[in-house]
Amino acid sequence: MPDEKLLLLDTPSLYFRAFYGIPESVTAPDGTPVNAVRGLLDFIARLVRDFRPTRVVAAMDDDWRPAWRVEALPSYKLHRVGPEGGDQTPDSLALQVPIIEQVLEALGLARVGVADYEADDVIGTLATTAGCPVDIVTGDRDLFQLVRDDQPVRIIYTARGVGKAEAWDEAAVTAKYGIPGRAYAELATLRGDPSDGLPGVPGVGEKTAAALVTKFGTVEAIVAAAASGEDAGFPAGARAKVLAADDYLKRAPAVVRVACDVPMPDYDDRLRPEPRDPEALLELSDRWGLESALNRLLGALELVRG
Repeated sequence: MPDEKLLLLDTPSLYFRAFYGIPESVTAPDGTPVNAVRGLLDFIARLVRDFRPTRVVAAMDDDWRPAWRVEALPSYKLHRVGPEGGDQTPDSLALQVPIIEQVLEALGLARVGVADYEADDVIGTLATTAGCPVDIVTGDRDLFQLVRDDQPVRIIYTARGVGKAEAWDEAAVTAKYGIPGRAYAELATLRGDPSDGLPGVPGVGEKTAAALVTKFGTVEAIVAAAASGEDAGFPAGARAKVLAADDYLKRAPAVVRVACDVPMPDYDDRLRPEPRDPEALLELSDRWGLESALNRLLGALELVRG
């Protein structure tokens, strides 16, 4: 339907932002911290009011560091691995994630995670198969690779806060990085990204990476051109740097590129006229002290549905 719009939430990005942005002194009646829960609900309420979607999916990390990505590039998110092998999510946030899942379920907001994939991959698959305009809410630049004007797909970028979130289309990505959004994964592979454990090509910064992507298109094409023995199209010294990083450049693209062919479970992303399970929602509200946040979200959902 031409009037449909899908809002895809990078849920881990949002609840981490809520956790670190709202004091842990925000607690349930029993003293349990609920700052991430309440903050996330307020974020969703604001996003629904501001962007007026007809469909919403909360994408989840069923695997924050998939084995297939680590096999390709062992440094991937290695710095985030805790002493016991898991991630370094604070305990007071980890205990709130199941509450978030229960509240989303009772509300009837679609929550989608897929084994062996990150939320980014769920988002990539849903964005490319939506058949309607898509807004992706995230603080992760990696998802810029999904931006395109022909569907369209925009990023609602929350790096400065949800209240100051900016909509990025292809023109915005090009103005910032010199390449179209769909080429962002190639740029990130070359430039590197310490936050994800991507070393990049030593000596190749953002401007050189953008020049190479503009000239050759993909990492594979850049590697092939460098191997051909010709310097044409390479900034001074760049060809030798690409050749020296040949092994990394053959392994990294599969890690950096968002998977867009993830097998999806059954789900219903339409905004509901009322909560899926009002009794369960009331129980969760009372137990965790969520009444005001839930009322704000329910009011925003009613406004959009109305």
